[in-house]
Amino acid sequence: MNDSMAQPDEALVPLDVSGWKTAASWMSAVAISLLFLIAGLWKITDAPSAAVRLTQALVPEVLSLPAAIALGIAETFAGVLILVPRFRRWGAWLSGLLLVAFMVYIGVFYGQLRGEECNCFPWVERAVGPAFFIGDAVMLVLAALAGVWAKPVTGSRRSAALILAAVSVFALVSYGAAVTRPTGTPAPATITVDGQPYSLEHGRVLIYFFDAECLHCLHVGRRLAEYNWGDTRIVVAPVQRPELALGFLQDTGLRAAITTDTALLRQTFPFVDVPAAVAIEDGRQQALLLQFEGAEAELRSLGFIR
Repeated sequence: MNDSMAQPDEALVPLDVSGWKTAASWMSAVAISLLFLIAGLWKITDAPSAAVRLTQALVPEVLSLPAAIALGIAETFAGVLILVPRFRRWGAWLSGLLLVAFMVYIGVFYGQLRGEECNCFPWVERAVGPAFFIGDAVMLVLAALAGVWAKPVTGSRRSAALILAAVSVFALVSYGAAVTRPTGTPAPATITVDGQPYSLEHGRVLIYFFDAECLHCLHVGRRLAEYNWGDTRIVVAPVQRPELALGFLQDTGLRAAITTDTALLRQTFPFVDVPAAVAIEDGRQQALLLQFEGAEAELRSLGFIR
């Protein structure tokens, strides 16, 4: 009779929880790894555009490019480490530190950045506000779960250092390729300026892409207005709210014509975000400016300003 019945001691054996903890650690690690790899690889492969986004987030322009490359390396390194079981705890720690750093930075500049896009991850629109901190807090919890329930680190520091070195080399090679893109892209023969055909085939023309509601675009516009342009023509191309373009010129003091062919020009000379400018001479691109800290020297060397 006793043999056919479950014994009390057997009924009270606790369930093995190691299985679901391992599964939860894996799911959390994959989610964090995906987010950080996307963010990091985007910054690595297009550092100039990432630097523009960081400038919009109030990072000083002179530091924005080094910061973009460094963040890209750190995020990619964290994404790789947290995906590898033997390094998962290190990856979780690094991911958590980066998330805390982001939250602290946004918190310090919250008053100035509130309502603006945080530009943390490509293709993901997140405005700075309470939801931003909630989202990062959720990611912080996932990083913690991935690390707490992971096995102790078993890999050598040398192996982790080799991964970091590989990511760093990839970042530097990608940056070198980005800044040595060939020039000479032909501009459209004519565009519409102030309702009339406007030739780009002869002489020097600087086309400045801007958003009239972008403070950084306003500051750059005022800086451009101070240069001696000589016989260089300036055309401004509003990326949105074209009805504000005239007021933008009045606020900056920039003497320029206004084009309505922004979409055509942006397709010809692609960039991620404003402010941006393209220098054209005799119908061909000479330079694409995504940062303006050293723009004066470059424009002077090209002969666009005196």
